[in-house]
Amino acid sequence: MKSINSILGELTFNDLHDWAGETIVNRGRKYVSRIERVWHMNDNTLVAWVVGSDRYATSVRINEVDELACFCNCPYSQGPCKHGVALILVAVEYIKRSEPIPALEDDHPLRKALREDSQEDFDSDEYSKDVWAGGREDDLDTPERTMAHSKVDAILTEKSRKELLSLLMDLSRRFPYVSRYILEENQLAIGQVDGIVQELMVEIQSLTTEPTSYDAWYDEVSIPDFSRIEQQLQALVEKDFPDAVLALGEELWTKGVAQVEQSNDEGETADAIASCMEIVLAALPQSSLSPPEQLLWVIDRVLDDEYSLLDASEKFLQRPEFTPDQWREVAETLETRLQNMPKPRAPKFEDYYPRRRFLDILLEAYEHAKWNDRMISRLEQEADTSQCYMRLVEALLDTGEKERARQWCIRGYERTLEDAPGIASSLQQQLRRIAQDERRFDLVAAYRAQDFLSHPSVSAFSDLHKSAEKAKCWPTVRQMLLHFLETGQSPIRTNNEKGQSEWPLPSPEIEPRNSEERHWRPKFPDLPTLIEIAIFEGRPDDVVNLYQRLAKEERWNRGGIDKKVAEAIADSHAILALDIWKGIVNSLIAQVKPKAYDEAAVYLRLMKRTFAQNDRLDEWQRLLEKLRTEHKAKRRLIGVLDSLSKKKLVD
Repeated sequence: MKSINSILGELTFNDLHDWAGETIVNRGRKYVSRIERVWHMNDNTLVAWVVGSDRYATSVRINEVDELACFCNCPYSQGPCKHGVALILVAVEYIKRSEPIPALEDDHPLRKALREDSQEDFDSDEYSKDVWAGGREDDLDTPERTMAHSKVDAILTEKSRKELLSLLMDLSRRFPYVSRYILEENQLAIGQVDGIVQELMVEIQSLTTEPTSYDAWYDEVSIPDFSRIEQQLQALVEKDFPDAVLALGEELWTKGVAQVEQSNDEGETADAIASCMEIVLAALPQSSLSPPEQLLWVIDRVLDDEYSLLDASEKFLQRPEFTPDQWREVAETLETRLQNMPKPRAPKFEDYYPRRRFLDILLEAYEHAKWNDRMISRLEQEADTSQCYMRLVEALLDTGEKERARQWCIRGYERTLEDAPGIASSLQQQLRRIAQDERRFDLVAAYRAQDFLSHPSVSAFSDLHKSAEKAKCWPTVRQMLLHFLETGQSPIRTNNEKGQSEWPLPSPEIEPRNSEERHWRPKFPDLPTLIEIAIFEGRPDDVVNLYQRLAKEERWNRGGIDKKVAEAIADSHAILALDIWKGIVNSLIAQVKPKAYDEAAVYLRLMKRTFAQNDRLDEWQRLLEKLRTEHKAKRRLIGVLDSLSKKKLVD
């Protein structure tokens, strides 16, 4: 068995995290200053008093399998706890300073407090090896722990009433937590919970004023410990004191939201408060609040919840116990509140979002209340104010009112095109879907053409192709689109010699923003898009011609088009493809980065394949040798080139 000094001398923070878990280690770091002195005992055990909410007797030792094992009379006494972690960290400092750790005297009160006999009982079986060495503060119901509890049950069953009373009195004297537990259980049993609630109120006040922080450099987190609050809330629920839980929940919510707003951790504080609020929600149905009051209690906090502290609310609001009549009472209350809310001053997201969020809650209340008729009426009243056009259109379509939905799409599009183009785009797509349902393929194609003319791309070209084929006008549309990409002249305004429009598609119900008004305007000729369309249509000769035009135009940043062109013409124009790949390889090597060398290898493999298809592998080998000579100082690159030369079963 290794000595405790040997183990601690080799210990790393990774080992400590593996043993106790990241959360417990971070908590333990905060308790280092609460250890006055460390001792050792003959059985390879470190011991200390650790001052927390009480004064805890804590020990860490090496068990039979050379693993750290922790014992502490804190509430989490069956596994590594923050007090045990703090003890290890202080002992490590002793070793760093070459300061001897004194032996604990035989009659020292700490030795008695550690319950040596109970510790030995646990250490003698598999429980000690598995749970003590690898347990967690938050693992409360492992199979091993259940086994240990069964053994304790058997021991206690054999004792007389007098012996049990004596044991309990002894435990309460030794361990402050036991005394507190007995007193609080008695208060719960006789219904006197005012003292418990008042004490928890003070604790909430204290915890929610603690600073929270995360130091990424040292990987240190400082967060308040809400575990006792959570335990006591659960105890109050189990003993049927829901109103006390609700009062504590209101206090925790008010103070906790303010704390999370100022926190600088990675969400740990918010998670801890959310766990407590989940218990509050569980108590709410048993509280003295009426069902509508319960729903409004949750809704009020959901509307203020910006930190996911009440994620369990969704499940609560879906409880089948709430009747439509109860939801109607809630809906009427929310309607009154909405009417009293000030209307947004401008059609901007930050102005209308609070009202829109409130409206979403009201609409959910309508659904539960079975008030679908009120839903559409309310949406129509709020559409212009809250920008809820899409929700209104979807509701109208669900009831089969297609024409009414179409008119709201048009109105919403016109009112959101300037300040909320995302909503406008969604409404345009909805109009296109309505036309699709009506099998008006020419109108669908007209909307697709709007998309392409606003933002030319090969994907928009492909979508328009499918629609125009169904409308039986694709050849004409295609020719005019390609002309548009060359000249920038909109095909919709193109007239023939007789002054008539040659555009075969109808005019949609809405018009897009003029190109002169857009923040982004395409450049013409739009050679990159023309190239991608030529690739899409399988016209390699046109790809080469367009690419050569693009290469002469300094205003274009070719970006990733080189790679697409080379791959598209590798079979038909191998020499040009190889030249393009060679340029890409050289530009990647010039970055002098290992990641760029690996990417260059991808294109060198493509070149090898093309060289092989044209019986020119000797040129590929010469290329590799040239690269080795020119870049012999780049060891990482040479390794990549060497890997390309090795023969593989599948190349």
